[in-house]
Amino acid sequence: MIEDQNIRPEENPDASSMAPQGSEDSSSGKAETPSEVEVVEEDFDWNIGNDYQLPYSEEEKQALLEKYTQTIRTFSEGDVVKGRILGLTKSHAIVDINYKSNGLVPLSEFDDMPDLKPGDEVDVYIERLEDPKGRLILSRRKARLIKAWEMIKRAYETGEIIRGKIISKTKGGLIVDVGGLETFLPGSQIDVKPIIDYDSYVGKTMEFKVVKINEAIFNAVVSHKAIIESELAEQREKIIRELEIGQVLEGTVKNITDFGAFLDLGGVDGLLYKTDISWVRISHPSEVLELNQKLNVVVLDYDEEKKRISLGLKQLQPHPWDLLPEDYKEGKIVKGKVVKIEDYGAFVEVQPGVEGLIHLSEVSWSNKPINAREYFQKGQEVEAKIIAINREDRRMSLSIKQLTEDPWNKVDEKYPVGSVHKGKVINLTPYNVIVELEEGIIGSVHVNDLSWIKRFHHPSEYVNVGDEMDVIVLEIDKERRKLILGHKQLTENPWDTFEEVFAEGTSHEATILRMERNGAVVQLPYGVEGFVPQNHLRKEDKSYPEEGETIPVKVIEFNRENRRIILSHLRYWEDKKKEELGEAAEQERKEVEKVLKQQKKETTILGELGVFEDIKKKLVEEEPASTESEQVEAKKEESKEVKEEKEMPEDSVEVKAPESSDSGEVDDLKKIEGIGPKISQILQEAGIRTYRDLANTDPEKIREILLQAGSRYKMHDPTTWPEQAALAAEGKWEELKALQEQLKGGRKK
Repeated sequence: MIEDQNIRPEENPDASSMAPQGSEDSSSGKAETPSEVEVVEEDFDWNIGNDYQLPYSEEEKQALLEKYTQTIRTFSEGDVVKGRILGLTKSHAIVDINYKSNGLVPLSEFDDMPDLKPGDEVDVYIERLEDPKGRLILSRRKARLIKAWEMIKRAYETGEIIRGKIISKTKGGLIVDVGGLETFLPGSQIDVKPIIDYDSYVGKTMEFKVVKINEAIFNAVVSHKAIIESELAEQREKIIRELEIGQVLEGTVKNITDFGAFLDLGGVDGLLYKTDISWVRISHPSEVLELNQKLNVVVLDYDEEKKRISLGLKQLQPHPWDLLPEDYKEGKIVKGKVVKIEDYGAFVEVQPGVEGLIHLSEVSWSNKPINAREYFQKGQEVEAKIIAINREDRRMSLSIKQLTEDPWNKVDEKYPVGSVHKGKVINLTPYNVIVELEEGIIGSVHVNDLSWIKRFHHPSEYVNVGDEMDVIVLEIDKERRKLILGHKQLTENPWDTFEEVFAEGTSHEATILRMERNGAVVQLPYGVEGFVPQNHLRKEDKSYPEEGETIPVKVIEFNRENRRIILSHLRYWEDKKKEELGEAAEQERKEVEKVLKQQKKETTILGELGVFEDIKKKLVEEEPASTESEQVEAKKEESKEVKEEKEMPEDSVEVKAPESSDSGEVDDLKKIEGIGPKISQILQEAGIRTYRDLANTDPEKIREILLQAGSRYKMHDPTTWPEQAALAAEGKWEELKALQEQLKGGRKK
């Protein structure tokens, strides 16, 4: 380190002459103002300071300047520089980096240099050029890390090999110190063979390749296995070049997996697949092989590009099919063990290494579906018949069902049409119940053939799998090997009786079973189900019933062939209301008849009293006497009206040809559907006496006449009355009858 040269003023005899002019005036306290000082630039002597230069020549000055410049270096914080050990204390090392001051570095950062001594050169990192106390702060540890990271990056880019010391074990691998920087060595990268004991590697110094770096966190992954593999690559290529298919080699089992085993062939690995280990089917290679076991194998194939060698062990043994006895022919019954199960059947080993397939179609004579994985079990002993064998293709087909006779050969004799049997329900489909009568004989019962009186959406509503059921054979389908069965046919068809019980127009109590989109399904007496359309469910109070509620209904349609009964609650209470109105009209008619009898009685009493004679005399005096024929005619007319009121019901729908009227001025309006005696009387009082009068009257006018007669006539609908009256006026009675059949209470249905 170059020492500073200090020149003190007293050593320079001419130092006083270097003081600025006017210093005396300054010392005396007098100072000239700028305006008083006149400075003339042209008169200033610029060489005035050169009178006291050191006595060196120009050559000496230049040499000294160059020597001084060499001693000056520019430093920055964060630089890694070379330093020299000047001395050692108990805890620090004094390091000179050729700066104006020396730095201190803790001795703990020199653990890798146990023989550290003054004069040694080391790399240090400048943390601070000057701390608050003016000290130079240096770090050898950081310098080592930076240098080590640069070396690791270079090794990663160039692929060169670096050395490092394994210092500890961690999860999944080891920690390696490379030039002061800790790197990670995965357990799988220690060696080409699996390593279990990691502790045995701690403290060793080994060579590594950098396989991965992370510059963001200054982390690196190294591998020793990569070095071994690169060394073995040349040896592997040499061995592969000399390989030939069919060549027999000796190998050592180094690893066993689920799919096979890896063998060391002397620096090169080969794969022995599970299917090439033994002619006998095995579940896992460990059943035959062991680790470190030596055995001879044959080369089956190799790929120079992918460096893969496929080996075989069973190929060194004779094929089991070549040893199969000659008596293994079609028709022979054999025993074997189930070794493999597939969706389509099971493979049975009949001899070591010789297998036959039992297809699902050869399990049972029946057509019921069979799940191979449920029917067979691995290791199960089975007996079967050989139905096909091909020694060239090494294939064998077996059958279990052909051990017994086909039951369909005698199905006509055992299950004739009309015979009754008991079977077991083995399956349910959306529309059928599958019933097994015996092994191989299966039939189906359609959902509509389960019951005469109930309809089922699904067979499960009536029967369950495993139940026994009585059935009758309806049809035999030999092509499909299936019987068409029935269950309801075991009993008499009750719909012959229901046709009388539930005749159209009859009323019954019904319980709502369930509500559907367009109506309700109800239960009638005897367990029969019927249907009430949505527009026929409305109650008299305009509400609708709910499930479980019992309501009165009237049958409006009975279809024996389709076993369908259509019901109406609306029709029930409407008809009942009409009956009540009819009873009221009948009561009114009786009251009128009673009044007429009372009047007749009073008339008789008045005659007996002579009052009638007096009245008669007054009438004769006031009016001209009527002829005898007119009086007789009036009595006949009066008698006729009373008789018609007694005999004709209010809502008669029977159409008959009108009887001839003596007067011809009044028609029987009760022949019109919807008009009873009382309404006929109301219309006649309003001036509507004939069919022609009624045909020419607007329905709204008729409605007004009825409303004026009373609110109870509000329910009558006169819309079709003029149309009916027009037909009656023209004498078209057959057309009138046809029209009235389409009406209900005068309204169109």
